[in-house]
Amino acid sequence: MTDFVPPPASRHSGLIDRVKAILITPKTEWPVIDAEPTTIAQIYKSHVLPLAAIGPVASLIGSTVFGYSIFGITYRPSVVGAVGSAVVAYIFALVGVYLLALIIDYLAPNFGATKNRTQAFKVAAYGWTAAWVVGIFGLIPALSVLGLLGLYSLYLVYLGLPVVMKAPADKAVSYVAVVIVVAIVLSFILSLLAVPLARVFGPPMGIGATAGVVGGTMNVPGGGSVDLGKMQAAAAKMEAATANMQNGQAKPPAAPAVLQTLLPASLPGGFTRTSIESASAGAGGLGGSNAKGEYASGDQIVRLEVTDMGALGGLAALGGAMNIESSKQTATGYDKTGKVDGRLTTEKWDSVGKAGTYNTIVADRFMVEASGTAPSIDVFKAAVGSVSIPQLEAMAK
Repeated sequence: MTDFVPPPASRHSGLIDRVKAILITPKTEWPVIDAEPTTIAQIYKSHVLPLAAIGPVASLIGSTVFGYSIFGITYRPSVVGAVGSAVVAYIFALVGVYLLALIIDYLAPNFGATKNRTQAFKVAAYGWTAAWVVGIFGLIPALSVLGLLGLYSLYLVYLGLPVVMKAPADKAVSYVAVVIVVAIVLSFILSLLAVPLARVFGPPMGIGATAGVVGGTMNVPGGGSVDLGKMQAAAAKMEAATANMQNGQAKPPAAPAVLQTLLPASLPGGFTRTSIESASAGAGGLGGSNAKGEYASGDQIVRLEVTDMGALGGLAALGGAMNIESSKQTATGYDKTGKVDGRLTTEKWDSVGKAGTYNTIVADRFMVEASGTAPSIDVFKAAVGSVSIPQLEAMAK
């Protein structure tokens, strides 16, 4: 007798119910997942295959319809190139789940957890749900920054791994921390490998539960470190955000109109605002909002954006726990990331094209970014500085 296969409608409904449960009530859903009889093939078929396709398909549509706008230039990839990039991204997403599950299973004995390949696949697959769901923002490239909400997956892994892999309380947080670091490094490596493979088809789609108090620092392969104490504090903040969402007390994102008021009429260096726009990507604290102004001085253009990541913006605190500092120098510019005034900040500059980007995370919730073309990087720094940081910090409370 063959196994009963539910009709497409009921399978679709089951997927939606599982996604809603793991995103909104993860603490109660992980024990359900833990006890659920399944196979690796079933996990792939019912969850990974449909969800992992969201980002590649959305980016395929968004890039070919809207294109990417940068430094005043709109770029649309060829259909063949866009399809090729989407296919490669999808394949690597599927491979990424497989590799992460193997790593989770392999590390289990080192942290007193139970080694079980299928359980490890549950953590890798269901834990990555948020990252796949936010891929829908790829439909509108201008909202792609909201893909940061996918960091919620790190919190889902934080909650689920100790439950599903039966990690003892005194080693659970360390186990989670190592797995998260490995996941980040793995994602970085896969992204590097994906670019040359995508070029085979043409130009790529883009341009260019807790256990006491944990302390100490863990080094990250390739540079940087993880402050386990800060990671636990960040997790507590995320846990509170989740609880607020469950009881309807989540603070909604700032209204787009409010964010618009933070954008000045002009920027230092003679840049005058020529346009302003805003958008909201959700409600009830689950989405986000964004306001963007464009400023011109001669043929040079600067875009200044303020993005509120909503109730899940506390996930950005993970950036504080990841004491990652990087610096790259080239013959024509540089690219560096680190803490500036206690806030995670990224700075890029190309002296030939006079193009750059400067962004910073405020109160683990807001991102302020200036990008475009200007005489020097100081223009972008001044642009970000023209947005009231104290006002944003007050709004985050």
